[in-house]
Amino acid sequence: MLRLNLPFRQRRPFGPPLGTAEEDQAGLHRGVQLMREQVKSRVFVGGHSYGGRMASMLCARESSSADGLLLISYPLHPPRKPQQLRTAHLPSLHTRALFVHGTRDPFGSVEEMESALALIPAETKLLPIEGAKHELLPKKNSDSLFALIAANFVQFFH
Repeated sequence: MLRLNLPFRQRRPFGPPLGTAEEDQAGLHRGVQLMREQVKSRVFVGGHSYGGRMASMLCARESSSADGLLLISYPLHPPRKPQQLRTAHLPSLHTRALFVHGTRDPFGSVEEMESALALIPAETKLLPIEGAKHELLPKKNSDSLFALIAANFVQFFH
C-alpha cells in the first residue's frame, strides 16, 4: 500500500484544494506508476472526497491507470448546490469502482449517488453507511466500519 498526499495537500496541509485538478491527477498518476514498478499484482486507487474525485477523473482519462477504485465520500456536488454536479467524467469511467457513502453526506444523497453511478459503464457498487456524514468516521466503532469497508472491497474486487 502506498499513501500519498496530492500536490495541493503538499503545498497546503489544511483547507480546500489549492492548485489545479491536472496537477493533482498527475501526482496521483506518478504514485500509481511507482506502485506498478514495485508490485506484480493489481493496483487499486482511491481517496476520500476530492482525492477520490481526482482518482476517478484520472481513471476516466486513462482506464489502464488502476485495476479498481475505492471512492470514499465522493463529492457529488457542493453542499446545498445539487445543480452543480461533478459527474461529467463518469460516462468515460471504465474502471470498476466501490463507492462508500454516508447517508447524511451533504455532498450528495444516496439517491443522488445511485443516479450518478448509473452513468458509469463499468461495474460499480454503492456501500451506504447509515447515519454517516462526509467525514464518514463514527465517534465509536471505527474498527467495525473499517472491517465493513474491507470486507466489501475484498468481495467486490475478488
